[in-house]
Amino acid sequence: MNTELRSIGDKIAVRRAAANTAVTAGGAGDNTLVTGVILDRTTVGHALSAVLAIPFTATLAQGATLTISGVVQEGDAANLSDAVTLQTIAPTVVATGPTGGGTVTGTFEVNVPLMAAGRYVRANFTPDLSAGATDTAALSAVLVFGGADRLPV
Repeated sequence: MNTELRSIGDKIAVRRAAANTAVTAGGAGDNTLVTGVILDRTTVGHALSAVLAIPFTATLAQGATLTISGVVQEGDAANLSDAVTLQTIAPTVVATGPTGGGTVTGTFEVNVPLMAAGRYVRANFTPDLSAGATDTAALSAVLVFGGADRLPV
C-alpha cells in the first residue's frame, strides 16, 4: 500500500501531556506550574518533532488576559531526574476578555523539535490570569508526535 494514502492518524501519535487544570485569578492554580506527564519517545516511533497543544476555556473580564509560559524538558532517565530544557516557551497572551467580558476558547500551540531529545520528554506550563479575582480558566495539554522513523505503537 502506498504510505502516502494513509490517514493522518497513521502518521502521528497524540499523547496526554498534562492533567486537566482549573485556574482562578488570584487563587488556586493561578501563576502555578503544571508539571506534565513524562512520555517515552520509544512508544511513538522515536518521533523527530511534536506539537504541544494546550486547549483552554477562560472566562475573562473585559481586557483581562490569560498568559501561558512553560518549558519542554528531555532526558534519558525514566523519571527525568536528568531533565534538561529542550525548549523554553516564552510568556504568551493567548486570550483577552472581550467587550463586557465573556468566555474565550482556543488552543495554544508550540512546535517542538525532538531530533536532539533524549528518550523521555515532558511539557510543563504555567497559566497566568491577569485579573485579581473572579476570572477562571480550564486547561489541559497534549503532545502530537510526528516525523517518526517508524509508525507509533
